[in-house]
Amino acid sequence: MALIVQKYGGTSVGTVERIQAVAQRIQRTVNAGNQVVVVVSAMGKTTDTLVGLANDITPNPSRREMDMLLSTGEQVTIALLSMALHALGQEAISLTGAQVGIVTESDHSRARILEIKTDRLRRHLNEGKVIVVAGFQGITRSTDLEITTLGRGGSDTSAVALAASLQASQCEIYTDVPGILTTDPRLVPTARLMAEITSDEMLELASLGAKVLHPRAVEIARNYGIPLVVLSSWTDEPGTRVVSPLPQARSLHDLEITKAVDAVEFDTDQAKVALLRVPDRPGIAAKLFGEIARQNVDVDLIIQSIHEGNTNDIAFTVVQGLLTPAEAVAEAIAPVLRGHHPSDEAEVLVQRQIAKISIVGAGMIGRPGIAATMFKTLADAGVNIDMISTSEVKVSCVIGAQDCDRAIAALCDSFEISTSTLQQSLTHTPVPPDLPPVRGVALDRSQAQLAIRHIPDHPGMAAHIFSLLAAESISVDMIIQSQRCRIINHIPTRDIACTVAAADVERARAVLMPMVSTWDAGEVAIDTDVAKVSIVGAGMQGHPGIAAKMFAALAAQQFNIKMIATSEIKISCVVAAAEGVAALNAIHEVFELGSETRIEVPA
Repeated sequence: MALIVQKYGGTSVGTVERIQAVAQRIQRTVNAGNQVVVVVSAMGKTTDTLVGLANDITPNPSRREMDMLLSTGEQVTIALLSMALHALGQEAISLTGAQVGIVTESDHSRARILEIKTDRLRRHLNEGKVIVVAGFQGITRSTDLEITTLGRGGSDTSAVALAASLQASQCEIYTDVPGILTTDPRLVPTARLMAEITSDEMLELASLGAKVLHPRAVEIARNYGIPLVVLSSWTDEPGTRVVSPLPQARSLHDLEITKAVDAVEFDTDQAKVALLRVPDRPGIAAKLFGEIARQNVDVDLIIQSIHEGNTNDIAFTVVQGLLTPAEAVAEAIAPVLRGHHPSDEAEVLVQRQIAKISIVGAGMIGRPGIAATMFKTLADAGVNIDMISTSEVKVSCVIGAQDCDRAIAALCDSFEISTSTLQQSLTHTPVPPDLPPVRGVALDRSQAQLAIRHIPDHPGMAAHIFSLLAAESISVDMIIQSQRCRIINHIPTRDIACTVAAADVERARAVLMPMVSTWDAGEVAIDTDVAKVSIVGAGMQGHPGIAAKMFAALAAQQFNIKMIATSEIKISCVVAAAEGVAALNAIHEVFELGSETRIEVPA
């Protein structure tokens, strides 16, 4: 007999009729010989209504009282769904998070799960009952037994955590789309259903705004090897499987408080090419990387910093053996990019003795201090950072090759890990050889650009900046350090740009201004008129031209790229906010991700 955990979102249980349809689906699962635990969200827009009521009372409600209020939404659903099951003759019992024994931190409105006490659940399952659990909520360990909520996407998190704790055969996430699509069907009607996706790819897509799964839920599935399937509430289609690597042995205590970093990785077979002072206009990146792709050169990291005047810088890394053709392309293109004055002429810089060092771990999600800890560790070891690239499960820095051994030792000590080959192999989801290079495209319109200009260029500055933001729980997404060094009053300086949630950008500026105001010409600039469009694919490596194809799609629409940042499985570009949806459609089309079958999303 298999144990299956099913989760139904708010739209799936938005009306009495939909609740009854869900009950029938659950009964069919039981009749097929399975034990079933069901996790549900609040009905429809109930949570939004409750938030509105709170805001009508006060613009700044207590987080504790908000947890007390919002937890009632799921309690309505579990009672009604249990009644619907009883009406079908199926034994069922509804349980709140507290009754289940979902124990969390005491951090109201964003608590993480510490453990789930499964004794009561197993007893009811052995009695033949379907257990209907209120998602999104838990209770503290303290004697006060405080009700907590898990934050946005908390019902997904509840479901996968229950599946891990009960060692379920499968966790099924039911939603209003037929599975995981190549992009948001509300924005791109031709979005195509994927039969399978790796957990690494799903982590990136979920964190980039794809709302089918929450990143914390994917993180738990990845860490514990839980078979995860995303299905439609309205059809019997097979949906999409999220494939995870073989899990390492992990305790179920401190379930979501996992070690943030699993491994340190490094690559000394790298060289860097930088083009300084290239014109800030559409098509430049497409031209450069199009020519590089024609030389069959596979590019690793790419960054384009924020513009200065009418120019910006583009830098990329390649393996040492491909440096010669990459450098030749850059040198050939540079004269074509000449500005109006000799001082504006594009310049090519090549750095041969570099290394890429990375920290890896799904536990980094939602922990703004991890990158800051890495930067501080390198600074304390006297290692200067030349390039930075971030993703949901990895932070990579380009450093001098001579510093590599020292950096590895310092990071291993700081994060209490080893760099064994075995451990590294377990941090990545296996990639099928026939996997298309690009699996999905995502648009994030919730971010703003934050630029810190004229930072004194010495070890420790990046660590200091991001430690200040982390101390205020401000999460940073893209991080780009400029390649150009400017001398101000005999002090070399660089710029760092990053993206943060638009809701946090003013607070971030206020946090940084006391430090920045002490520098000569220091400045914190923000731009809220941005959107981030990204492509994700675990098969990108070994396919030269993927970046060029993306940049060309944007250039064809005359969209200017404000920032570029990449990881091994993601390329992100920041464009103007008004161009976001059109950019998403153009990129989705150029990679031929569409389907003739239109996906209808129920209201």
